[in-house]
Amino acid sequence: MTTPKLLNRLTFRQLQVFQAVYDRQSYSRAAERLGLTQPAVSAQIRQLEQALGQPLFKYAGKTLHVLPAADALAASARAIFGQVSRLQMTLSDMSGTISGELNLAAVSTAQYVVPHLLARFRAHYPNVRVRLRVCNRSQALERLADQRDDLVIMARVPEDRGLVFMPILDNEMVPVVWPGHPLLSAPSATLEDFARHYVLMREPGSGVRSAFEEVAADQDVHLAHCIELGTNEAVKQGVMAQLGVAVLPRLAVRLEIEAGLLETLALPGFPLRHSWCTVYPRERLPTPVTKLFLRFVRQHLADFHDHFNAPPRPMPNHGVICLPIGS
Repeated sequence: MTTPKLLNRLTFRQLQVFQAVYDRQSYSRAAERLGLTQPAVSAQIRQLEQALGQPLFKYAGKTLHVLPAADALAASARAIFGQVSRLQMTLSDMSGTISGELNLAAVSTAQYVVPHLLARFRAHYPNVRVRLRVCNRSQALERLADQRDDLVIMARVPEDRGLVFMPILDNEMVPVVWPGHPLLSAPSATLEDFARHYVLMREPGSGVRSAFEEVAADQDVHLAHCIELGTNEAVKQGVMAQLGVAVLPRLAVRLEIEAGLLETLALPGFPLRHSWCTVYPRERLPTPVTKLFLRFVRQHLADFHDHFNAPPRPMPNHGVICLPIGS
């Protein structure tokens, strides 16, 4: 089919419905997302398949299989919607009213920082709609390669000349234990001593886990006793429950340390320091809203550093005495 004929037969609505089905791998979930009936979604997909002259999806039992033509169309649809979004933002910029979308992906350690940045940004630009996806480092790298977001916020940026990045804040990772842990009274604890205890770790692909494993390998320490937990919050709660010890971002345990629920442990080679950065592919031209957000962050870097490096305010205990488990 020639390009003019294809352009005459395709509609944005068909592409929107297709994108919903492709992303959710389900006609019914796509219908729910779009506020349509499932037959209406099926009809749109049939019309799109007729326009393309190729099938996009195939059901085998209750499982929806994505066909090669759908993968090709998904890449083009993302590019088309991205260009339309850029046009809308450019027109808003020309009219003096900044609006549009800012799509961010952030590694899970950055979830303690990014909402504060977004709150300040939205206070200045309330017409900007923000979408934030939190993921691990491996997933962030995939999203970066696929150009699925306007910006990715992560630490340990790959050494790739095709990436544009801006450091925004230090991510300091520290060993944490529960109050009264035997290692706190050891005269000179080592990482080998630390590894003799159960070490609570995130899933493979986590940036904190990767950084910790690299240091352990450098010091020739074998992490033989590990318990895998899916989130930083679960790891933190596990340490407080005396399930094991862990390495976590200082910002993730800041309040618990101040409240005496956790303690940091001095170990050789720690704390680990990496900077959280905004990252995007050089070949992807930033939208007006993305440029605005980057400029806003750059202008307020000193304020952000002061906010996150200031000592936390004391937490009122209202007469409650917190004792270690087992005391």
